[in-house]
Amino acid sequence: METLDALRSYVRFLREQEGVREVRLSPAALRGLAVLAGNSRQTDVASPSVGSRRPPGDGLSPADSRRSPQGSPPRPTSTPASKPTPSPTIPSAPRIEETIPVSGSTKAEQLAHLGERAAVCVKCAHLAARRTHVVFGVGNPEARIMFVGEAPGEDEDLQGEPFVGRAGQLLTKMIAAMGLTRGDVYIANILKCRPDMPAGSSGNRKPTKDEMDTCLPYLRAQIDVIQPEVMVALGATALEGLLGPIGGISKLRGKFLEYRGIPLMPTFHPSYLLRNQSNTEKRKVWEDLLQVMERTGMAISDKQRGYFLSK
Repeated sequence: METLDALRSYVRFLREQEGVREVRLSPAALRGLAVLAGNSRQTDVASPSVGSRRPPGDGLSPADSRRSPQGSPPRPTSTPASKPTPSPTIPSAPRIEETIPVSGSTKAEQLAHLGERAAVCVKCAHLAARRTHVVFGVGNPEARIMFVGEAPGEDEDLQGEPFVGRAGQLLTKMIAAMGLTRGDVYIANILKCRPDMPAGSSGNRKPTKDEMDTCLPYLRAQIDVIQPEVMVALGATALEGLLGPIGGISKLRGKFLEYRGIPLMPTFHPSYLLRNQSNTEKRKVWEDLLQVMERTGMAISDKQRGYFLSK
């Protein structure tokens, strides 16, 4: 099976180093691979279709497929010509997670080292060119609870700290209602740079998938250093950045998921509560946070359990 292993390695090289999106094999190559694979579907073959044979599909009988001695073209039989079967496409290889090396003897030193690396990152040249500050993260390196948002906004870009605008002020109040401070938890974003906006435009835009995939290694390294007991994904974009497009936040909030072995609670972003200030919506988020408190063994008072309930 060395030939098959070499083929897989070459296909992986083409995708990751040369940017090739599709690799198609000729019928002759497919037949050769079928022989190597013993004409059976092996679980270790790169593509389920590599070992299959392609039907002739040329609409001619074997006798008519030869040209006559005079060189005249073969006569088609009465059987209708079938459409050619396209060559199978080898599926995309799993994305290899980039690992950022970390140095330092304590968690604080390790996070400081990661922050220094992020501060000079230019992988997203369009973001690096427009940013004021890289917004790495803030809080307790020994935090038991970690909050993850999507990306810095204008206020965060100017101050270099996550969640300091209106939504951030509300998040601070939510954390205080839990009996904690910002210094007790850790707060970070999927993106460390503010998504750029056209000149003269205001507001914020959603990060693209490529931007999130490029920046995610920094967040993964932060999580690996801090090792929180519970994570909270603030909003649909943060959840998508962590787990991919698995569903809407309205359906997934309030149910513990998992990220890298850590319980993950999805909930609404604080900006949603700024737009929808009914006690009903506030209660939903608070119930999510109550579950986080219970998971970490925090004491919950009767007063806390009654927040945002109708009187």
